[in-house]
Amino acid sequence: MRSARPWILYAALVVLPVALAPLLLHLGSDVLDTPDATGTAPRSASLFDTVQRLLVTLSVILASCQLTGRLMRRLSQPTVIGEILAGILLGPSFLGLLWPAGYDWLLPQPLIEPLNALAQLGLVFFMFLVGQETDFRGIGRRGRNVLVISHVGVAVPLLAGIALAFLMYRSYAPEKIGFTAFALFFGVSMSITAFPVLARIVTHRGLNDTAVGTTALAGAAIGDVTAWCLLAVVVAVVEHSSFTGVAVTVVLAASFALVMWLAVRPALLRWSYGSRLDESERAEGGSPDGAILPVLCCGIMLCAFTTQWIGIHSIFGAFLLGAVMPRGSEKVERATVRMRGMTETLLLPLFFVYSGLRTDFGLFGANWRTWVWCLLLVTVAVVVKWGSTTIAALATGSVWQEALSLGALMNCRGLTELIVLNVGLDLGVISPALFTMFVFMAFVSTVMTSPALSLIELRRGRERPPRVAP
Repeated sequence: MRSARPWILYAALVVLPVALAPLLLHLGSDVLDTPDATGTAPRSASLFDTVQRLLVTLSVILASCQLTGRLMRRLSQPTVIGEILAGILLGPSFLGLLWPAGYDWLLPQPLIEPLNALAQLGLVFFMFLVGQETDFRGIGRRGRNVLVISHVGVAVPLLAGIALAFLMYRSYAPEKIGFTAFALFFGVSMSITAFPVLARIVTHRGLNDTAVGTTALAGAAIGDVTAWCLLAVVVAVVEHSSFTGVAVTVVLAASFALVMWLAVRPALLRWSYGSRLDESERAEGGSPDGAILPVLCCGIMLCAFTTQWIGIHSIFGAFLLGAVMPRGSEKVERATVRMRGMTETLLLPLFFVYSGLRTDFGLFGANWRTWVWCLLLVTVAVVVKWGSTTIAALATGSVWQEALSLGALMNCRGLTELIVLNVGLDLGVISPALFTMFVFMAFVSTVMTSPALSLIELRRGRERPPRVAP
C-alpha cells in the first residue's frame, strides 16, 4: 500500500489538474470572452524584436573581435588593433559599403542607442581600471628625466596640432565651433599616448625590467594624466561660452580631485584592509571581499555621474577613483580582476564597434584633397610625437637606440585616442570626416610600434637593452 501512495498522490495532484485545465479553459472562453477578444494579451513586438536582434548583434561583435584579436596577436600586434579593425570592418566603411542590406540588418537604427549605452558603461569601467593600474610610485622613482621626456612629448605635439588646426579649421571644423575649442582639441588628440596598450606591448616584448620599458611606462602615465587634464579644460571650454563658466568648472573639478585624494582615499584604505569575516561568514565558507565588487561598481558610477554633472565628462570620475584606489590590497585586486574580465570581454568591444560605426571612409570619396589632409595629419602626428620624445630622451642622457625606442613606444596611441575622439565627436568639436582621419592616425601609429621596435633592436645587433639596477 505504501508503495502505491506516491502514484495516488501523482494522479491526484498532477494528472487530475492537467486533465481539468483544458475543460476550465474551454468553459471560460465560452462564457467570458468578449466578441472582439483576440485571445492573446498585447505585447510590445518592437521591443521583443530589438532584444532578439541585440543578442544576435552582440554575438557577431564578440566573435569578430575575438577573430581579429587573435589574428593580430599572431602578427605580434596588440589585441586592441584587432578590435579596432573589427569595429571598422563591421561599420559603414566596409560592411556597409560591400553589403548594405546585411549592415542594415545587423546594426539597425534601433540598436544604436542600446549599443552606445553599453559602450559608454564599458568605457567608464575601463577608465577606472586604467587609473587603478597607473603606478604613480614608478613615476616618482624615475625622477625628473621622465617628467621632461613625457611633457616634451605632450607639449610639442600639442603645439603642432594647434598649428595644423589653423590650416584645417575652415574646411573641417563643425559649424558654430570656435577656433579655440577646435584647436585645443586638435592639439590634445595629437599628444595622446595609449598607456594601457603601451603597457601590454612592453610586457609582451619583455621590456618590463629595462630602462626603456620603465621610462616609457612612467612617461606614458604622466603624459596621459596631463592629456586628461587638458581634455577636461577643452570640454569645459566647449560646454561654457564664458570665461567664468570655464573657471567654475575647473575649480569644481579640482575640488572634486582634492576630496577624492584627501578624504576618499584614506576611507578606501581603511575599508579595503580593515574588513574581516564574522563567525557566520567563516562557518559558511564566505569571503571578506564579497561586497567589494558591488561597492566598487556603485562608486565608479557615482564618481562618473559627479564629473559629468560638473561638466568634464564621466570618464574622469571613473579614472580618479581608480587613481586613488589602494595598491596591494588582495581584496581589491580580486575584485578588479573580475571587473576586468567582463569589461574587456563584453563591454569594451562594443566601444570599438561603436567607434567603427562612426568611422566612415566613404566621406572622403574621390576628394583627393581630403586624402592629402589625412596623410598629412598622420605624418605630422607620427613625426612630431616620435621626434620630440627621441630628442628629449637624448637630451636627458639616453643613447640613440634607447631614445628611438622610447619615441616609438610613446607614439603608440591606440584605445586612449579613440576615447578622446569619441568625446570630441559627441561634443561636436570635430566633424565625422575629421574623426575618421584621427581614427586612421591612431590605427597607423599603434600598428607601427612593434615593427619599429623590432627594426631598432635588429639595428643594434639584437642586444637586449640595459637592465635597470634593482
